[in-house]
Amino acid sequence: MKILIATGIYPPEIGGPAEYASNLRRVWEEGGHKVEVRVFSRFNDLPTGIRHAAYLLSILPGVWRSDMVLALDTYSAGLPAVLASRLCGRKILLRTGGDFLWEAYVERTGELVLLREFYKQKISKFSGKEKIIFALTKFVLRHVDALVWSTEWQKSIFLKPYGLASRTNFIVENYYGPKIGSSAPERKNFIAGTRPLKWKNSARLKRVFDRPEVKGESLEYDDTTIPHEKFLEKIQRSYAVVIATLGDISPNTILDAIRADKPFILTQETGFYDKLRDIALFVDPESEDDIASKLIFLSDHVNYDAQKRKIEAFTFTHSWEEMSGKYLAIYNQLAGKSQN
Repeated sequence: MKILIATGIYPPEIGGPAEYASNLRRVWEEGGHKVEVRVFSRFNDLPTGIRHAAYLLSILPGVWRSDMVLALDTYSAGLPAVLASRLCGRKILLRTGGDFLWEAYVERTGELVLLREFYKQKISKFSGKEKIIFALTKFVLRHVDALVWSTEWQKSIFLKPYGLASRTNFIVENYYGPKIGSSAPERKNFIAGTRPLKWKNSARLKRVFDRPEVKGESLEYDDTTIPHEKFLEKIQRSYAVVIATLGDISPNTILDAIRADKPFILTQETGFYDKLRDIALFVDPESEDDIASKLIFLSDHVNYDAQKRKIEAFTFTHSWEEMSGKYLAIYNQLAGKSQN
């Protein structure tokens, strides 16, 4: 089969879509499929709109050669990929990833609105640009052959505002890798590895680490970002991981912590809530008191060891091979429908 992956970023760039595209490409090529990857960030120096048009023109030949197109976002690569697929008559699957519109709104306004409340509260406050993005995203989501979500939580947030109840929806969970082991921490450092974006809630988290009762436990906060392999090694040497964002659909950093058997604190605003409820320490990202109390709880070695044992007992895996097979099964199901 000939497959085109449309992605916003790709290694050596850092981020979930980059790892996703790289690993699916590797597995599909190992399986004998021909894979092309087209990266939207190559056009980031162009003005918005023009960069979408340039990307569209760049992927048209590859889409024409392909049997299946997989887009890994809803706007940047997603919009041109949908247009190209419709022009060429090719099947397109779209994995939704994060929420570009919500992230952009929070960055513009500074309003720390939770992802699950965003469409209920803020549509009437959209800027002209945001209204256009909302309309274009709705167009994209309604004109793909299948929508692929990583969690039911995100799907439930998107269905009503984007009118997607009648669409063909699938769930393909993220990569849960095998355990990789780790070393005992030399200090109580909490790894976040978050980009400097307001929805990441870093300012609030840093305030918590500066509170006297937290500083008294000698807890350290580290939100520096580095390439994934180095970041994984950093987690292996760390004390714990902390993610207290305003909404995180399926954060890969938490899955890396599980692989390394490291305790973690995670926002309750996540698609992982049901999956990880028995091994996570969840926090209300709007409550500094709650975050502080969980940090102090985990600083105690008895509590720490108890959490570590829970994570060590969590052995669920979901390989890239399984994930790639699910995408091919979705395509085959769609192709079968079209032939009936």
